[in-house]
Amino acid sequence: MKRLLERAAGLGLIAVFCVACSAGGDGGSTTVYNYFAYVANFGAYSVSAYSINSSTGALTEIAGSPYAAGTSPFSIAVEPAGKFAYAANSGSQNISAYTISSSTGALTPIGGSPFTAGASPASAAVGPSGKFTYIANRGSQNVSAYAITTSSGALTEIVGSPFASGASPASIAVDPSGKFVYVANYGSQNVSVYAINTSTGALTEIAGSPFTAGIAPESVAVDRSGKFAYVANYSSDNISAFAINSSTGALSEIAGSPFAAGDGPTSIAVDTSSKFAFVANELSTTISAYTINPSTGALTQVLGSPYATETYPSSVTIDPSGKFVYVANLGSNCITAYAINSASGALTEIAGSPFATEDFPHSVIAIRISQ
Repeated sequence: MKRLLERAAGLGLIAVFCVACSAGGDGGSTTVYNYFAYVANFGAYSVSAYSINSSTGALTEIAGSPYAAGTSPFSIAVEPAGKFAYAANSGSQNISAYTISSSTGALTPIGGSPFTAGASPASAAVGPSGKFTYIANRGSQNVSAYAITTSSGALTEIVGSPFASGASPASIAVDPSGKFVYVANYGSQNVSVYAINTSTGALTEIAGSPFTAGIAPESVAVDRSGKFAYVANYSSDNISAFAINSSTGALSEIAGSPFAAGDGPTSIAVDTSSKFAFVANELSTTISAYTINPSTGALTQVLGSPYATETYPSSVTIDPSGKFVYVANLGSNCITAYAINSASGALTEIAGSPFATEDFPHSVIAIRISQ
């Protein structure tokens, strides 16, 4: 399946994507939240929407789902307040934009949507300010940058966009401070790093960029502390781990890196407490779980890891409460859901899992919205 997808990507039809993590743990807040999950269905040209049972982690598809997207949606991102969602459509080379109902999770297309992107947009990420969104365009080897109209969610490409990247940019992440953008370049086996102009959203590649990763880096994630970055290397079956210079954004590979993963690691996510990391291993049909050393960023595989999942897991995300992991399984048209042991990071599949989706779910994201 992956090899077929890669051949299609080479024809400019699709791209490789990882989805980005949503922000924030509950942190003892008394605020009441609704929890939702969204899935980009590559084969069905749609986005599925689910409510999350905050006690059990179970998914229930919401009324009106699935929602129409462009051709071959690969990635979905949500702005931090949970007001807007953006799907990167690799086949139609544009971005579908939606408003999100805070009470039901339902999606409504935004006026002017879809918005033009580059060739084969592969991955979307929204900065923590909610002012800017960034798209990695695998086919045109660059990054598109947009300003978000805060009242409507509409996108306006900013001056200077698109910005050059490495070969076949597959995944994009914004650090929690909103100062830096990280792009995993699948084709050039490295990570491009950019400083963000916090006024305009424009990107400037930092000194020393790009930084060497493993073979075919397909996913990049930054932990919530902003101290560490992790890259899933699809063809070298491992995870590169880097310390982040908080002033410059530069990456330094940490001792012990790279860390072994399963066969074909295609997506990585870090929980909101920065205690655990989870990796979807597409070719071995497993999920690897790791504890994160808070001082060094080193990864230690959790006892019992890796965990079985369904066919061709392509994306992994963690709900913002830090209680559950969700995995999009491209080959079996479903989402597997797991409860996280808060002490050890071990995973237990929850009752009712797997949950059905549309054809070829390529990405999944979990969010919370205050009621």
